[in-house]
Amino acid sequence: MNQMIGLVEDDPNIRDIVEGYLNKEGYQVIAVDTAEKAWDIFQEQTPDLWVLDIMLPGMDGYEFCKKIRQTSEVPIIIISAKDEEVDKILGLELGGDDYLTKPFSPRELVARAKRHLKRWQAMKPSEGEEQDTIVAGELELNDAERQAYFQGEEIEVTTKEFEMLKILASQENRAFAREELLIKVWGEDYYGSDRAVDDLIKRLRKKMKDLPIETVWGHGYRLKEKRT
Repeated sequence: MNQMIGLVEDDPNIRDIVEGYLNKEGYQVIAVDTAEKAWDIFQEQTPDLWVLDIMLPGMDGYEFCKKIRQTSEVPIIIISAKDEEVDKILGLELGGDDYLTKPFSPRELVARAKRHLKRWQAMKPSEGEEQDTIVAGELELNDAERQAYFQGEEIEVTTKEFEMLKILASQENRAFAREELLIKVWGEDYYGSDRAVDDLIKRLRKKMKDLPIETVWGHGYRLKEKRT
């Protein structure tokens, strides 16, 4: 089955051009002109990647990006006429994986989409993949099913949250630098800052209040082994 891409762009000319280039590469594209319509699609059809304009009528792209990141780490490529550094940083820190400034080359957009889809597919478990369980104190991770359990209860986590837990749990007490965690979870070609690591850790702490993730000041984080 072809991979599905959600395209949110209110300019019909840009929307048609981008959709055409993606279609030529074999992608199934669902193109809409508002974030409200895109949110309905996200809840029902779960595209494999989003191409998202920031300046939209009604809900803007920043808000839509935030809503997606509450439950999913699906790749998001932001396209915007805003080329100020602060706008790029904001878009990436709210959960965007990439940022293209208008006008942009449709071929470059396709190339970046291919790269992000390849990484996204690699993060998902394959069918028939052997089950692998990681246990660290009260935390248990089922790698094959991408399920996390804490204190005996299943905790709903996103793909990147699971990857972060897996890294920390695999080497308890080891202090990981923010830059190392950023590369391991987001990839070497991620354009955002290491504040993305802090935001993700904050979300994990909120979901699992007693999880012993310690801040190593000026360095990064570690999962402290609980001794009995």
